[in-house]
Amino acid sequence: MTTEQNLAEIGVVGLAVMGSNLARNFAHKGHTVAVYNRSVEKTHRLMEEHGEEGNFIPSETIEDFVASLERPRRAIIMVKAGAATDAVINQLADAMEEGDIIIDGGNALYTDTIRREKEIAARGLHFVGAGISGGEEGALNGPAIMPGGPAKSYESLGPLLESIAAHVDGTPCVTHIGPDGAGHFVKMVHNGIEYADMQVIGEAYQLLRYAAGMEPVEIAGVFSEWNTGDLDSYLVEITAEVLRQVDEETGRPLIDVIVDAAGQKGTGRWTVKAALDLGIPVTGIGEAVFARALSGATSQREAARGQLPSGQLADFAEEHEDREAFIEDVRRALYASKLVAYAQGFDEIKAGSAEHDWGVDPRDLATIWRGGCIIRAKFLNRIREAYDTNPELESLLLDPYFKGELGDLMDSWRRVVVTATKLGLPVPVFASSLSYYDSLRAERLPAALIQGQRDFFGAHTYQRVDKEGTFHTLWSGDRTEVQE
Repeated sequence: MTTEQNLAEIGVVGLAVMGSNLARNFAHKGHTVAVYNRSVEKTHRLMEEHGEEGNFIPSETIEDFVASLERPRRAIIMVKAGAATDAVINQLADAMEEGDIIIDGGNALYTDTIRREKEIAARGLHFVGAGISGGEEGALNGPAIMPGGPAKSYESLGPLLESIAAHVDGTPCVTHIGPDGAGHFVKMVHNGIEYADMQVIGEAYQLLRYAAGMEPVEIAGVFSEWNTGDLDSYLVEITAEVLRQVDEETGRPLIDVIVDAAGQKGTGRWTVKAALDLGIPVTGIGEAVFARALSGATSQREAARGQLPSGQLADFAEEHEDREAFIEDVRRALYASKLVAYAQGFDEIKAGSAEHDWGVDPRDLATIWRGGCIIRAKFLNRIREAYDTNPELESLLLDPYFKGELGDLMDSWRRVVVTATKLGLPVPVFASSLSYYDSLRAERLPAALIQGQRDFFGAHTYQRVDKEGTFHTLWSGDRTEVQE
């Protein structure tokens, strides 16, 4: 039985690697941590392997777990998203009292979080959907955390989360994002940006490997060098490490023995679906999601390999006499495409915030994403400065600093996309991001023709550039124009 003097400040339900590491992180920071897992063996394993790292209170039932928490009780759920999450939430809610706080730290769909917050609020409890990024290492050593839910709950929860979060320049990588589903929405889009970021890095690797003919260890050196400049980021850093790894069994580069079919858990698809619902073009993120899906279409790829005509492909040596210049072009194209991915992600967050009246501040995201999370990158400081200068920025690409950067990157970006096309190498995010950029800057788009077509077959009407109003042409009649 737990005494009043030995109550836990925070509890963790679900002790797989992420939950276990999060509990250990709290304990390392001096907090007493209640721990519970449906399978008691995982609770016992945590205590056996890590019980000496801090003050843990293990429980074998939900009721004992809740009883071991100080008021207001704070319990973080780290279980698989979906029905399992709902089951644990209901168990906790049944055992808790008014004012207690349930935190879902998994990758939940934000609409589920909105629903759960309403249901739990009706029972007198607080529900917080908190996005947690950083993987297993981040959970243990300092993640980026994106909590939503009632602002009042953050008064109690905030100091605990700030103590375990990553810190950059003395600032914790956590802040209250906004009401109900805001935290999980922002984490979802974070993951969408992550998809695009990983894909453009993959496209850069593909070009260096199969266009420039470089070996993985040589490319690793290039990525390490890139990581000292504008591309300084966690993903570029670990790319170099992956490319250096040699398979112990075969002696070949590990990259060459890994099957080229990328997995996904759903957050990228959610990001694209939400963007479609909001009418926000996240083309780079969308192409990254589709690229993963295509990589997994192994039977189709096998059937097409060597069968589909390629046309006359160029020879790299004839196209590029200076390999070093090409490598620099790829670096610049990678940087430009990454900027587009982040810009599109921030556009989606802005639209989602407006749709749900969340009041999400992009400056907060640029601040907390600088450390702990998977997409942490040096240029997030520049993104923060951009929104500091103009909080109502229409697009991140319109910030004076990034406009200047893109001006310097454009020629390289175009050359890389052209070279890849001539060589028959797929660069879906490089190419779609460039098309998105060119669409933004275009004087006119073919959408005028599309509106004419829509009016022709469906009388959907159109607007004119020279006067106000909505118009329709009598296409099946005398083709005069009438104002609707």
